[in-house]
Amino acid sequence: MAKSMQFKTEVSKLLDIVIHSLYSNKDIFLRELISNSSDAIDKLRYESLTDSGKCENDTDFKIKIIVDKDKKTLTISDNGIGMTYDEVINTLGTIAASGTKEFMKMIEDKNKADTAQMIGQFGVGFYSAFMVSGKVEVLTRKALEKEAVRWSSKADGKFTIDKAEKECRGTDVLLFLKDEDLKYLEEWTLKELVTKYSDYIEHKIVMDVERKKMDAEGKMTDEVEIVEEVLNSQKAIWLKDKNSITDEEYNDFYKHITHDYSTPISKIHYKAEGTYEFSVLLYIPEKSPMDIIYKEYKSGPMLYVKRVQIMENCEDLIPPYLRFVKGVVESDDLPLNISREILQNNKQIEVIRKNITKRVLDDLKSIKESEYETKYLKFYKEFSRVLKEGLHYDTERREQITDLLLFASTNMESGIYTTVQDYVMRMKADQEDIYYIVAKSYNEAISSPYLEGFRDKDIEVLIMTDDIDDIVISSTREYKGKTFKSVVKGDIQLDDNKEDKEEKKKEFSALTDFIKEELKDNIADVRLSSRLKDSAVCLVTGEQAMDPYLEQMMKAMGEKIPVSKRVMEINPDHDLFISMKTIFEKDKTSEILKEYTLLLYDQALILEGDKPINPSNFTKYMSKLMAGNLK
Repeated sequence: MAKSMQFKTEVSKLLDIVIHSLYSNKDIFLRELISNSSDAIDKLRYESLTDSGKCENDTDFKIKIIVDKDKKTLTISDNGIGMTYDEVINTLGTIAASGTKEFMKMIEDKNKADTAQMIGQFGVGFYSAFMVSGKVEVLTRKALEKEAVRWSSKADGKFTIDKAEKECRGTDVLLFLKDEDLKYLEEWTLKELVTKYSDYIEHKIVMDVERKKMDAEGKMTDEVEIVEEVLNSQKAIWLKDKNSITDEEYNDFYKHITHDYSTPISKIHYKAEGTYEFSVLLYIPEKSPMDIIYKEYKSGPMLYVKRVQIMENCEDLIPPYLRFVKGVVESDDLPLNISREILQNNKQIEVIRKNITKRVLDDLKSIKESEYETKYLKFYKEFSRVLKEGLHYDTERREQITDLLLFASTNMESGIYTTVQDYVMRMKADQEDIYYIVAKSYNEAISSPYLEGFRDKDIEVLIMTDDIDDIVISSTREYKGKTFKSVVKGDIQLDDNKEDKEEKKKEFSALTDFIKEELKDNIADVRLSSRLKDSAVCLVTGEQAMDPYLEQMMKAMGEKIPVSKRVMEINPDHDLFISMKTIFEKDKTSEILKEYTLLLYDQALILEGDKPINPSNFTKYMSKLMAGNLK
């Protein structure tokens, strides 16, 4: 006789959470039930190692999906270990033994860690069945037991349980689907869900389907037959010995999970052993996705627990600057019902993340050293911008990431790159700074007046052409004790003769004071420059200010940039200033001095890629100057 019982309080709470808020995607109910069936088979297989009779001469393990459109029911059936009357009550009636307290206790018990994947044929994910079902029935028979058990509930706070009959061992979960969820009775919907979430379950997932018969000659007839079709590939490639996997199999799997039909640059396949054990198969793609720089980009490898996909993109497994990495991570130690909130504070996830990060960076280093021309340059062209984000966010690995970066240089032709490490090795004995310039292109950088003094002193300057470069390099600050210094920022001293500079400073002090007063609304100061040799003037920002190139780009995007006054540097050896000094000493109120001063400022703006402060006046003064020279 059926007995009605109340759920334990915690189960009622769990049901409410699961049905209404825990799972945002109803589709995963099938994943959870298939996972439970897989666990039940795993437990039977494990116990049969010491008691072969438990398999009852049936070792054709499988999980079967049964559709009945007339009754609007969906059944997930397995021939696993099954449950007794008491086990059903303890497993489905109370949360204490259903994949949380008992399961976690088993995980924490190091003596039983190896058996963790065999334990718990039902987890809390079972209750996700109520998201699509008004009623759920479970019919189960324990291996070697004669009596079966029927459990039923409408998720209304109670369940019924009774003894029953079942022909063979295992468990059938019967779902009475809600009218709005009848799509889960369609063949292609079920196939799609199995492929998406459970494709690599080790055991066969089968379903009866209608197919047209073939005649003796192999031609299709109009006669229909029912055939049992296997829905999953059963190929958990990441759990195999990598020596048994061909390059073609690796590439096929990559294409399957990414829908990218190019060949990946590299694969990383290993099993970590120790306190936490997990398997990893990762790929570094050849091509960058178009949306990789946007917030909406879905990053992180797939997370599997006991061959079941828990998350399609687990962001917590990999840092954002490695978001181009694709693949699979599997752990048997994590609970199947793990949420994103739990992931963020999970010690094992942190261990996996650190391990993966190290492996990926080590792999990139290896490719750079051994396959620079054939592979690394391709990778760098596609993903350098993303990789550089690590300089800003991953302070622990800044030097390691810096070693992976490539830059053009004033000592090299266009298209040839160097590393920061090699730059440091080439530095002059008394050079303390790693000099760099940010520009739109190599050619633009090479022709910049800011490099004149460095070229004169034969000091190499790194050329950076990514819009992100100034931000990440500024946050990096140093490498192997050497400081990064922009050639367009701060007061750079390249002069060998300090006494000569001090003399010139005194000599031009009156003129620089005049220029500073004339441009007081636009500049912060005027000083003599040691970086200019051929050009007359340039503008310099503060050490911590935004690079002019980045500022122009941000303005072009419509961003509001805080106004900051710059320092005007003048070349005291330039004929123009020598002439201006002569005029100034004769007539400090000369109108032409004021015009020249404004022209100099506009010239400095143009040199850094900006436009004159007043284009109309600039044109007028230039025309006047040209006309005077033609007389």
